[in-house]
Amino acid sequence: MVYRDFQDLKLSALGFGAMRLPLTGDGQIDEEQTARMTAYAIEHGVNYFDTAYGYHDGKSEVVMGKVLSSYPRESYYLADKFPGYDLSNMGKVEEIFEEQLERCGVEYFDFYLFHNVYEKNIDPYMDPDYGIMEYLLKQKENGRIRHLGFSAHGRYDTIKRFLDTYGRHMEFCQIQLNYLDWKLQDAKAKVELLGEYQIPVWVMEPLRGGKLVSLSEENEKKLKALRPEEDIPAWAFRFLQSVKGVAVTLSGMSDMEQMVDNVRTFEEDKPLDETEMKALMEVADSMLDVLPCTACRYCVTHCPKGLDIPVLLSLYNETRFVNGAITHMAVDALDEEKRPGQCIGCKSCEAVCPQQLAIADAMHDFTEKLKQPAGL
Repeated sequence: MVYRDFQDLKLSALGFGAMRLPLTGDGQIDEEQTARMTAYAIEHGVNYFDTAYGYHDGKSEVVMGKVLSSYPRESYYLADKFPGYDLSNMGKVEEIFEEQLERCGVEYFDFYLFHNVYEKNIDPYMDPDYGIMEYLLKQKENGRIRHLGFSAHGRYDTIKRFLDTYGRHMEFCQIQLNYLDWKLQDAKAKVELLGEYQIPVWVMEPLRGGKLVSLSEENEKKLKALRPEEDIPAWAFRFLQSVKGVAVTLSGMSDMEQMVDNVRTFEEDKPLDETEMKALMEVADSMLDVLPCTACRYCVTHCPKGLDIPVLLSLYNETRFVNGAITHMAVDALDEEKRPGQCIGCKSCEAVCPQQLAIADAMHDFTEKLKQPAGL
């Protein structure tokens, strides 16, 4: 197992994410298989386990706590998160934290995170009336939290604002990072921002919810020509091994086969060379059908509704790839009058767009996509 130094710890570069645990026929967590997967992980050097209050409707914490109780507490690192993605939880930090310790059957969390800092919850997260930071810092002082950090699906400016306020207290940050989101979600800029604050990166969604497990025949041939022995999913992990600042890569493994494959990949540190990285970026570009907005912002000054068109186009590009819950949350965080449905189709923006993008059509299509149920 490859390990990364974090302060005085050595963390396994592969972490077991407990958001997509194996299920039984009735939709419940398969505890026996989860226990076997955990045993295999620990036997092969994995020492980082990540759960959250809302995973599997709260049952992930219970099952992972039960499974890990078979091992000495000092032999593994357990991460959990305060569920501020749900604004109704903001006034319940003490109640929820105590409940999480009880669910997991532990006296402390090795790692604890503000869960999903994004545009809609950043103000409540930082509101002194809720006292979330104050409470969590107290728990850290008392040894019930060993390391404090945050996860984020928010835009660059939102993450920077959180860091400007709380960066001195944050020891790590967990972001969605993979070779598609390097451009699609501007993950490259986020990694560089965290580097400026000297905050190590934890990775979520390294396989983009499974979308990077298999590629088109053409793209697979392109990668196989460079590394014949490398499985396609492993390319996503090798990409992350190539990104400066990445410490822990979390994978939400749902069966033993995935566990075995991922553990095998992380037995070696094999970052991509320049030629391989270029080929992988070409693969990523071929998978994305995006409007090439350069954020010049000429359109914004000509929009009679004052819409932040570059931001909306960025979210629209994300939705074109996958109409997911995170994008819906991001749009929901916008003021009602700043959402794509407010576009009146006047095309004043298109008259000044250097890229000649069909912005009005995009806003209409975006609005229709948002009416559809969000996926995971």
